[in-house]
Amino acid sequence: MVAPHPASQGSGQALDLTHSQALPRTSPKTISTALVHALEDLGIQMSFGVIGGAISPFCHALNESSIQYLHFRHETGAAFSALEASLATGRPTLVFTTAGPGLTNALTGMSAARWDGGHVLLVSACTSLPHRGRAATQETGPHTLPSIGMFLSGPPFHHASILDHPAGLEPLVAELSRGFSRRDGYVAHVSLPIAIQTEKVSKTVCVPFKQRHPRVCAREVAEHYAQMLQGKKLAIWLGFGARKASKPILEFAELTSAKVIASPRGKGTFPEDHPLYVGVTGLGGDSDVDSRFAEDPPDYTLVLGTRMGESTSFWAGELTPKEAFIHIDVNPAAFGAAFPGAATHAVESDVEVFLDALLQAWTASPVCSHRRHRPPRAQVPPRQTGPVRPQVLFDTVQSEVVDKSDSIVLAESGNSFCWATHLLRFQTPGRYRVSTGFGSMGHATTGVVGAALATGKKAYAVVGDGAMLMLSEISSAVQYGAKAVWVVLNDACYLMCEQGMRVLGWEPFGTSIPRVDFATLAKAQGADGEIVRSELDLSAAFARAHRSEKPYVLDIQIDPREIAPSGKRHKNLMQQGFGE
Repeated sequence: MVAPHPASQGSGQALDLTHSQALPRTSPKTISTALVHALEDLGIQMSFGVIGGAISPFCHALNESSIQYLHFRHETGAAFSALEASLATGRPTLVFTTAGPGLTNALTGMSAARWDGGHVLLVSACTSLPHRGRAATQETGPHTLPSIGMFLSGPPFHHASILDHPAGLEPLVAELSRGFSRRDGYVAHVSLPIAIQTEKVSKTVCVPFKQRHPRVCAREVAEHYAQMLQGKKLAIWLGFGARKASKPILEFAELTSAKVIASPRGKGTFPEDHPLYVGVTGLGGDSDVDSRFAEDPPDYTLVLGTRMGESTSFWAGELTPKEAFIHIDVNPAAFGAAFPGAATHAVESDVEVFLDALLQAWTASPVCSHRRHRPPRAQVPPRQTGPVRPQVLFDTVQSEVVDKSDSIVLAESGNSFCWATHLLRFQTPGRYRVSTGFGSMGHATTGVVGAALATGKKAYAVVGDGAMLMLSEISSAVQYGAKAVWVVLNDACYLMCEQGMRVLGWEPFGTSIPRVDFATLAKAQGADGEIVRSELDLSAAFARAHRSEKPYVLDIQIDPREIAPSGKRHKNLMQQGFGE
């Protein structure tokens, strides 16, 4: 049951939508140039996509603008890269595709953007109105593809429309301006008929909202919860939506001695070596978090920026507090969804805004009992012979990447994100990226290029060999000088599927794949790389990858006998109808 409570609906920081790279430009001559000028003013600085005949007028205008034009090898990879660039910078990004398969290829990445809270606009081409229904080449429109969710608003798009007339351009820009100011993400699709792209216009389209300032949390709301929570045993459950509020979270936790847990996507929001930190919940998380909460449940749990979905919680009843969840989120759809039977106080607010107000209203004395909840993880010593064990590999990722650099680390769907979530430990937010909700293979293999290009720094993707064969953008990384590093868990197998089949009591089938030399494949595309067959060679190989001026592939010959820490994933599958 959900008990709504009035609260502010604002962003934590003002979003500046002014054009940050103002360049001299002439008055727009076509719809394409007018739209591109508006996108510049909306703060878009990077575009990712694949050109085609039907979208070429728009792409020409894009290439003549200040927006970086990045031509990728596949639209899905372009969309994943645009998402990771958006999340890495906090700015909206653009995906461009041609009609037909160009549009449909991008949908997987756009769906991931909706799940993960990115700010991404897809601009695609469609068949002009007079030619619809006449078997045009790559004919695209509501008559050939679903309308809702493609050309009309509906998942995966917050907004979707066809710009069939120039008069629709100003309302469209106003909608995008409103949408990009949302803190919980905004994913939109604008379909441009071929003829409209070259339609003549004479005036610039004004972006109506130059800045959007957040509302403050009402004082009475903060005072209500400060009075309710003082003197109570508290826990804090962090998600991806809390990543920008790490400072007030730390202050409130130390003030109240609240136990802190995080979703896989919330790793690093709270320092993972802090005494109050208990561990990660859900897929790849710490196996004893549920039992620790069952033995010593809090009175209230502040849920900050997580939907508490299956991959975050496995819907474990042990994580339910004695009294209620206090759920803080900018998206009201999150309230009461994952734990519908638990008492929940819903506060629709930005996490940072709410915590700042709560700290100001707090009057109780600090609670000083910062006993350590999570023991340090013991390292596994490397062995002389045999394939590389994941535990030793991730010890090296920790020491050579996490501890020695500020690089972003992306973990691919499958065993890669189970091992990474379970073993890596981050002390600052924004450095670990995993998509546990949508969980598409190929997300990290391509998204790492967007993260590296957007930050100008090294970005690492820990991926499986199956994902690397499904989709990668090594060639794009070479073309644009992305400082991307792929760490490939090469076991010649879809290992998560095989291990899952065994847990479910099945004899594995169809999971083996021919072993690939990914280092040679990388070199054939102009990148660099090497095969790592021994645990003793890991540190030196990572050092070479980090020094390299080229995109780099580390082909790790991984030991498939080690069982990935997938937690209750298989148990939950059985409860949903798999197995007996």
